[in-house]
Amino acid sequence: MPEQGEIVLIPIPFSNLQSVKKRPVLVISNDNYNEVTRDIVVVAITSNLSEKKYAIDINNDNLVEGQLKVKSCIRCDKIYTLSQDIIVKRFGKVSEDVIEKVRFKLTELIK
Repeated sequence: MPEQGEIVLIPIPFSNLQSVKKRPVLVISNDNYNEVTRDIVVVAITSNLSEKKYAIDINNDNLVEGQLKVKSCIRCDKIYTLSQDIIVKRFGKVSEDVIEKVRFKLTELIK
């Protein structure tokens, strides 16, 4: 079962649905939700650092486990509910400080 704060790799289909690319996402749903459902709620992670309003920059200093290949940002405005079954692998976990920043940005987004 994935935990809140984990970075997982999932396959994302291209717009033509002919192929997929594996992309990292951050699990934001709490551990209880993840345990009682087959889904997870996630936000996108990207290496495109140009979008700032609802983004949080992260690097390896922000991880308590694993490593990022490049400096990235968490896009709190790109929210998805996905099946846990499509997780390809887990490769990191962000600090509690990052989770708090995500909560703040999500609140800002829906206020």
